[in-house]
Amino acid sequence: MGFLQKLFGKQTEEEETMAAEKLNIGIILGSTRQGRVSPQVGEWVKGIADKRGDANYEIVDIADFNLPFLGTTDGTEPGIAAWNEKLASLDGYVFIVQEYNHSITGALKNAIDFAREAWYNKAAGIVSYGSTGGARAAEHLRGILGEIKVADVRTHPTLSLFTDFENMSEFKPQELHLDNVNAMLEEVVAWSGALKTLR
Repeated sequence: MGFLQKLFGKQTEEEETMAAEKLNIGIILGSTRQGRVSPQVGEWVKGIADKRGDANYEIVDIADFNLPFLGTTDGTEPGIAAWNEKLASLDGYVFIVQEYNHSITGALKNAIDFAREAWYNKAAGIVSYGSTGGARAAEHLRGILGEIKVADVRTHPTLSLFTDFENMSEFKPQELHLDNVNAMLEEVVAWSGALKTLR
C-alpha cells in the first residue's frame, strides 16, 4: 500500500513538474471590431492545440486591454501595463490575422507597438484569413515581427472567406487545415523553447 502511494505520488509530482515546465503560448486575436470572427478562429486553433499537450495555450484578446491609440494619451492607462505583463508571461505566440486593405488591422499594429522588450526573442506562428487567405496581411506582419525580434515560423495556415466561412461570418474550416495547424504549432513550440535560452 505504502509503495503504491509512493509510486503514484511520485508520478503526480513528475506530472506537476512537467506542467510547470511547459511553455506558455498566447493565441492573439488580431481584431477588435464588432461582429469579428477572430474569436471563432482562435477557439478552433486552441482546441487543436490543447489536444497536443505540448504547451499551455491561452486566448489573448487585445480588445480586453482597452488600449488607446499610441501617442494620444500619457500612457498611464492600466491596460497598457497589463498588456505588457501578459506578453512578458508568454514564451511564444500564434497570431490570428485578418486582412484589411492588404494588411493587418490597425488594432493589431497598435497593440504590437505598445510593447517592445516583452516581444524579444520569442517565436510566433500566423493563422490568417481573408479573400486570399489573408496572405498579404501575414506578409506585412512578418516584417513587423522581425523588427521586434520575434521569429516567425514558416508553416502558415491560410483560411478563405469563401470556402472556410459560411456567409463570411460563421467559421466552418475544411479538414485539410488540421495538418497545417499542427505543423505550425510544432514549429512554434520548438522555436519558442530554443529562444527561451536567450532570455
